[in-house]
Amino acid sequence: MKHTEMVASILLRGVLQPILVRPKGSNFEIVLGERRWRGALEAYGPDGQMPVTIREMTDQEALEAAIDENEIRDDTSETEQADAAVRVLAAYHGDRAEAARRLGWSQAKFARRLALADLSDPVKLALDERRIKIGHAELLAAVPQDKQDKALETILTADLDVSKTRDLLMRVTQNLASACFDKTECTTCPFNSATQRVLFETHVDDGHCTNPGCFQLKTEAVETIRFEEEERAAKAARPVAPAAVDVSGDDEQNGLVDETSLDQAGDVDDIASPDDEGTGSSASAPSIAAIAVPRQASAHKPAVTAESIARRTADLREATWRTALARALASNAGHAHTAILVAAMSGTLSQIKADTLTSRAGLLVGAAFPDLDYGAKIAAIRGLPDRQAQIVLSVIGAAYAKDVLTFDHVADLARAFQVDLRDSWKVDQGFLDRYTKEELKFIARECGLVDHIGQKAFAKRLAGKKSDLITNMLNAIGFDWSGRLPSAMTLDGTYGPPPTHVAPQAQPPIADLAA
Repeated sequence: MKHTEMVASILLRGVLQPILVRPKGSNFEIVLGERRWRGALEAYGPDGQMPVTIREMTDQEALEAAIDENEIRDDTSETEQADAAVRVLAAYHGDRAEAARRLGWSQAKFARRLALADLSDPVKLALDERRIKIGHAELLAAVPQDKQDKALETILTADLDVSKTRDLLMRVTQNLASACFDKTECTTCPFNSATQRVLFETHVDDGHCTNPGCFQLKTEAVETIRFEEEERAAKAARPVAPAAVDVSGDDEQNGLVDETSLDQAGDVDDIASPDDEGTGSSASAPSIAAIAVPRQASAHKPAVTAESIARRTADLREATWRTALARALASNAGHAHTAILVAAMSGTLSQIKADTLTSRAGLLVGAAFPDLDYGAKIAAIRGLPDRQAQIVLSVIGAAYAKDVLTFDHVADLARAFQVDLRDSWKVDQGFLDRYTKEELKFIARECGLVDHIGQKAFAKRLAGKKSDLITNMLNAIGFDWSGRLPSAMTLDGTYGPPPTHVAPQAQPPIADLAA
């Protein structure tokens, strides 16, 4: 029976069959007859009266009574079935197969009805009253709740059929193929049109995001990170004024010596010999620094170690790990929730800069949010759909990774969540420009480049200009820097070799997956 027909019947005849309720704290909970209660509420208002049967019932007894009523009735609406799916799923602790079995539904029907539970109340009512079709509702189920009411208004005002509604939604979706962010999380997102295609006959084209707010947020996060990386690279590439030649002692502080550092196993003849990749004219004689500083001074030069290199790149290392952790928390609400709780309990949550979050509040919660009074902001946050609330949590976690003062906290979180910098960072010119030639040699050795091209060939390149050495290191034939993490960039000071990728296992037949 449609809702409007039920209201008319109640106005004419009253409520003929009592609803069943059970005591729940200081109130009562409806077990059977919620539709009758809603109809009576509309017919008589909040002060109206209706027959009620009160019975003490356990949660399991109440659940089974509600299920039995729904199984007996053949006029159960799709929205009632959606609500039943939610209740039964909760009762069976998230076991979808058991919940579907208990309702006597196929798992496909259970999944479709569960998806309809995400409809806003006005959309559910419109479906119950058949002002929209099930196809409209299936399309709107793929839209965030805070956008559904506006879409419903458009559908009803313009009298859009299902096909035109689909075309309208297609115009406001985002093509995932053009996304600049990591789409791993999107594969299981309910706002991915591919998910809707599996559930519903009516859906938008594959590969589209129906949550523009989330899409924009992820895009902005990537663009912000890219901007920061470009700024960092530009800063690293700025030339540093060479230090004055000091002929009295420490050649480690002499910028000119760095340009002509010797291989530890080499000699002066290596410098005087032509570079096999150049004309030899610029290397035909020792440099001014080599003449001014006696060879024996090198015996007193401090040894190059992972620790000494790490000290030279501490700022880049910290900024890069903060960015990697922020990405990890932004893509995993569970990890972000843990990070926020730890931050709050350790007294460091307040280190998040205020404008880091307030500047994005309009995007995260709603355009009107920044202008609301505090009480209205509480209501807006409480009214957030679960999915949107998770996004907000993720952004708070990412903000903490960026702003927390102590880098040790960043490192501990990165270890706890197994953040792997090798997935997102690569040796480049901006990184190598930071180091002296002896330090470049250390990096080339630990990353496997020296073994790749041979000791002698690398010694010849080391004898040339630093800029040429870096170019040769980055463009060595057959050598891939991807996944190689120098010890100076790791959290424990140990070189990180390229990760070993396990060959994917053969997928089981579709029939097995269905089973």
